[in-house]
Amino acid sequence: MPPKGSQKRRSSSPARARGQGGGNGRGQKNPGGFLAKLFKLGVLLGLWAAILGGFYVAYCALDLPDIHQVVQAKRRPSVVLQADDGTVFARYGDMVGEHVTLDDVPPYLPQAIVAIEDRRFYKHSGVDVIGIMRALARNILAGHLVQGGSTLTQQLAKNLFLSPERTAKRKVQEMLLAVWLERTYDKQQILTAYMNRVYLGNGAYGVDAAAHAYFDKPAHDLTLREAATIAGLLRAPSRLAPSHDPAAAFERAKLVLQAMVEENYITDKQRRDALTHVPPPDRKPGMGGDGHYFADWVMEQVEPMVAEASQDIIVSTTLDLHLQRAAERHVDATLSQGGHDVSQAALVTLGYDGAVKAMVGGRDYHQSQFNRATQAMRQPGSSFKPIVYLAAIEQGLSPDDTLLDAPITLGHWSPENFEEKYRGNVTAREALAESINTVAVRVFLKAGADRVIAAARALGITSPLEHDPALALGASEVTPLEMTGVYASLAAGGKAVAPYAIKEVRSTHGDIIYAHGDAAMPQTVDEHAVSTLVDMMTEVVKSGTGKRAALSDRPVSGKTGTSSDYHDAWFIGFTGHYTTGVWLGNDDNHPMRKIVGGSLPAQLWHDYMTEAESGLPARDLLSGPPESGGVSAEDSKGFSDFINGILGGH
Repeated sequence: MPPKGSQKRRSSSPARARGQGGGNGRGQKNPGGFLAKLFKLGVLLGLWAAILGGFYVAYCALDLPDIHQVVQAKRRPSVVLQADDGTVFARYGDMVGEHVTLDDVPPYLPQAIVAIEDRRFYKHSGVDVIGIMRALARNILAGHLVQGGSTLTQQLAKNLFLSPERTAKRKVQEMLLAVWLERTYDKQQILTAYMNRVYLGNGAYGVDAAAHAYFDKPAHDLTLREAATIAGLLRAPSRLAPSHDPAAAFERAKLVLQAMVEENYITDKQRRDALTHVPPPDRKPGMGGDGHYFADWVMEQVEPMVAEASQDIIVSTTLDLHLQRAAERHVDATLSQGGHDVSQAALVTLGYDGAVKAMVGGRDYHQSQFNRATQAMRQPGSSFKPIVYLAAIEQGLSPDDTLLDAPITLGHWSPENFEEKYRGNVTAREALAESINTVAVRVFLKAGADRVIAAARALGITSPLEHDPALALGASEVTPLEMTGVYASLAAGGKAVAPYAIKEVRSTHGDIIYAHGDAAMPQTVDEHAVSTLVDMMTEVVKSGTGKRAALSDRPVSGKTGTSSDYHDAWFIGFTGHYTTGVWLGNDDNHPMRKIVGGSLPAQLWHDYMTEAESGLPARDLLSGPPESGGVSAEDSKGFSDFINGILGGH
């Protein structure tokens, strides 16, 4: 039996005994010891994270780009396209405006940028930890990305030195470079560099380029609303561009103005004043769709000329914006008519010397960049017949000669007339006016395939042509531009007319890279034969298949064309001023619903040419070049005016 004293001590401390022995067989844990261990583990993990993070930052730093080389890197030269009156209608490449300082622009422009992009710009040192946490919280609450955490300095670092890829490594490098920039330059220098280097959509880099691109003025002339619009582009330059979505750009500008009020840069009254009496945004040429097909065709020719250029390039073209807009409008109106099962069109207008004044390569450039005017190989149908008759006229055929309209069989081929009936004896003039197929084949056989093809080559066709009687009915494929060039050569009395679009290519410093000049137009076809043919072709419009194309107050010469099974429908004709070719069809060669050259194409030609010739005096056919060269607007805008008005020179 244990001593009484010992038993008493054990029974007097039951809690302690349980703590030591553990009631129910378990010992009690010490909360203080657990927290201490947890703290030590956290410190250890933190140290390891810091060490590993430091190694990762060092790794990222080792792979930073050579800052000095990047600063000296040259950008790709931009190419600006001017219409024949000097108006800019397209830009390719990067457009960089004049370098501006904070003193050169209204104070509300940099204020707008800071207010909407980086409100703590003047408080952080390149990386804004508070801004990052605030953006993270907003994004978590929203459930998606609504705010970024990059500072203006980080954005500048990315713009200057880094690729656009989104990786953790690139983000760390961005932060390192931002800190370096902040230690190397002051806030004013960083903001100035940002304003001059940031991309603002539509090929514009820097606020001055954006001011010219969207508002046709230098940055120092921007209004408060315009400055807010430009600052608002920084979030999504392409989507929010006024030229792309004016409504979205305006809504974004409203947010910028409100942010400026909250930062005490402007008063609420100034905000309201900026938003009142807002004029509708102008649709600047080249921003909304004028001449896109033409511009691409020009660039195909310009790029080899300027491959080694170190300066920005200005290309003076032959495009007449009045005619171009009229052409686009009338093509769209024609294709919008229902019930014809036709989806595409091409239209080309040439001046006397072959200058391309208008070009429509399709219904909607944004849906299809395929240029049907220059790239589509289509059967010209009966619009090829004037070439056949020209070859025969050179061999002695007269308009009043009698020819037989009767069935004809050549091997396994028996060409038929469109109306499937025959007239017997007809004159050559009547046969061409009524587009009689059997007669055209007989004329082809009389002239000979070699002479017909030679005439086609002399008039400008370069596409392959088959030595086959079916050529008489336009079976060999050509482009609409080629066929329009053929008729332009006829309009010039048999002189070789080569369609062209570029008048001059020069650098912004005034160095001439290319000049078209007054190219010689050699006489490639007998002038008397052409005169006879043109006289016959006027009958097509007066009383034949092309009556819908007739203009009430001036002579027109032309020809309809329809390929077999209604795959293609054409009308090509000329006045004393212009030659215009029209083609309608479907890209997949699906037949149209009985559309012939004398229907929709002739009507489109008439409607468009009525507007194109409005205000121009009537001229006889074959009367030589118009005094103005067929140009409706004088090319009087000088180089210095262009520099001052477009690039913001002083």
